[in-house]
Amino acid sequence: MMISIIIPALNEASTIVKTLKSLQSMRKRGHEVILVDGGSLDDTVSLSRPFTDRIIQSPKGRSLQMNEGARVAKGDILLFLHADTIIPEDGDQWIIERMKKEKRFWGRFDVKLSGRDPIFRFIEFLMNLRSRLTKIATGDQAIFVKREFFEMIGGFPKIYLMEDIALCKILKNYGKPLCLYKRVITSSRRWKENGILRTILLMWFLRGAYFFKVNPNRLARIYYGSSEKVLN
Repeated sequence: MMISIIIPALNEASTIVKTLKSLQSMRKRGHEVILVDGGSLDDTVSLSRPFTDRIIQSPKGRSLQMNEGARVAKGDILLFLHADTIIPEDGDQWIIERMKKEKRFWGRFDVKLSGRDPIFRFIEFLMNLRSRLTKIATGDQAIFVKREFFEMIGGFPKIYLMEDIALCKILKNYGKPLCLYKRVITSSRRWKENGILRTILLMWFLRGAYFFKVNPNRLARIYYGSSEKVLN
């Protein structure tokens, strides 16, 4: 089975090469890497060219970019990977073997935050536990899904925040996710830049508001600070 690794990016020159280099062994095994740029003003695109199979442009916004990447992908399985997340070199084998064995059509990895502060170990533990209990994954956990099911449900809802949660809510109506204990490493830069406690409280607020059906595009304005600044 072929995996299409789809990476939405916007001004990720500082991190994108590290992420893409970690995928080269998978490319050698026949999988493809697609970078979907949302209009970067830095060197994201030029830095990515040697390490990708295809680079396409899209209006900014993760859901829009990932849907566009899925549209041109050739793989049987779509893996949506954040530009600051490192997947294990054998991640493709984990996905394919476990999906066949468990007869699942979608899933995600456990996550590890890159920061060394002990509080990050507690945060990532809660993230992974919550995901197992709720059967909902976040984009940081590298969500993967069989192409046929992704197309059947119409892809990611076209919203600017909580698109990962919205997708999982739809997918879990058709079957439980495959929760891999293998970990991806995602950057803790957001926590460091905005403050750990502030970030925790903000995410709790946004999730609670989304649960009570506040428009996710309105929440995006709160999260990003401006309706014009939709970051990845």
